[in-house]
Amino acid sequence: MPRTDIDWEKLGFGFSDVNCHVRSVWKDGTWGPLEFVKDPYITMHIGASCLHYGQECFEGMKAFRQKSGKIAIFRPDENAKRMHRTAVRTVMAPVPEEMFIEAAEKLVAANEEFVPPYGTGGSMYLRPLLIGTGPQIGVAPAKEYTFLMMCMPVGAYYKGGMKPVRAVILDNWDRAAPHGMGDVKVGGNYAASLYAHEKAKHDGWPVELYLDAKTHTLVEEFSTSNFLGIKKDGTYVTPDSHSVLPSVTNMSLKQVASDLGWKVECRPVPYTEIKDFAEVAACGTAVVVTPVWEITRGEDVIRISDPDKVGPHLQKLYETVQGIQYGDLPDTHGWCHEVKIG
Repeated sequence: MPRTDIDWEKLGFGFSDVNCHVRSVWKDGTWGPLEFVKDPYITMHIGASCLHYGQECFEGMKAFRQKSGKIAIFRPDENAKRMHRTAVRTVMAPVPEEMFIEAAEKLVAANEEFVPPYGTGGSMYLRPLLIGTGPQIGVAPAKEYTFLMMCMPVGAYYKGGMKPVRAVILDNWDRAAPHGMGDVKVGGNYAASLYAHEKAKHDGWPVELYLDAKTHTLVEEFSTSNFLGIKKDGTYVTPDSHSVLPSVTNMSLKQVASDLGWKVECRPVPYTEIKDFAEVAACGTAVVVTPVWEITRGEDVIRISDPDKVGPHLQKLYETVQGIQYGDLPDTHGWCHEVKIG
């Protein structure tokens, strides 16, 4: 049962202490057992490869207390597969999908009272992390890795309903290079966006949109979320680029759009096409969709939609995915992974 000493309605999106996290260490070619760890700190060698050569990756996913009372994690298998791909790309020991899902199940069950009650709009955020913890001074992969998964309760991102935001394109910065690591979830991609992100916020834009690094003519993605546009005929459009992280949320939204009978296009999206969209959004785990009503690039200001109103297609997508996550709508694709409690 949910704790009674937490004001669930006032939860934000940030770290908070829970009972424990789960952890496993890889060395000598094998993963050790998953263990519960209460201490929210980690001790590692000062020569750890994650500190010197960036051998690290992470994921983000959520567990929901559903209308039926069950607790379900949304599509953990896809996060497991993406972390596996990232581990291969960064030459780390991959976490087997079965172990990843077992860790998620054990973590949620051990912290069940921190899963927000149904009806509050809250959820439990899960953050899997894989890091090279073995000492490595020469440039080479580590010989030891630590996999851990932490969790925390988070509140509804939109309190009082979705609110469209403005976005900016800053041509002096790029998120990821062609043939680089934009398609895997490593911390370096986020570090690359921090300076531009803070500048955008300082100048009054909540989010920045990146174009392709080679030509600056194609839309790629927002700083922390994929880009999606809805054409005037209802077609769902999202960029196809090797520099874009394959978003589990975007994958889900594309399927929902297809289920609703909408045309779905994954293709290069020219910057010049933005003005033709009826609705635009950033999509990701934390928010599902963030409507974007205006995009600025230097003197070019593109007004896409009403700043005070969410477009009907984005509203439908948001309500459908949230409905599946909270068990209000049928889970026809088997996306919700039930966690057995007790």
